[in-house]
Amino acid sequence: MIRSTFVYVTYIRTTAERLWSALTEDAEFMKQYWFGMHCESDFTTGSPWKLVNDRGEVWDAGEIVEADPPRGLVIRWEHQMRPELKAEGASLCRIELVPAGQAVRLTITHSVEREGSKLVEAVSGGWPKILSNLKSLLETGTIALEEPYRNKQ
Repeated sequence: MIRSTFVYVTYIRTTAERLWSALTEDAEFMKQYWFGMHCESDFTTGSPWKLVNDRGEVWDAGEIVEADPPRGLVIRWEHQMRPELKAEGASLCRIELVPAGQAVRLTITHSVEREGSKLVEAVSGGWPKILSNLKSLLETGTIALEEPYRNKQ
């Protein structure tokens, strides 16, 4: 089957347990690196999952396909806000955490079962900013970017 895929890899100087916690457990911490958004789920296999903005609007909704703390997470979700992205159906986001010395290799693989996915195009602009903020926050205590689309070109 034809698939659109975005892959992003970064190394974060932290532990897998601390990174897992930052990705799944603390909504207030999450809001710092995710531009006011946070995930709601119990992060166990089969549980519902949603991404909510600071006004309580659900941007993405789906389910946890696989949870293996602190090694990985697979989430199937559909975008909820933009009709053209919602029409593409479910995407699959695989998050892998692999210890690498004093760091953790974090790999995000986000895919949709269609060629030329606008959703994959959208997440390919978002994930690098979100993960840059997460890396900076865990390593220095501050985020790198205040606004996700301020310098859009």
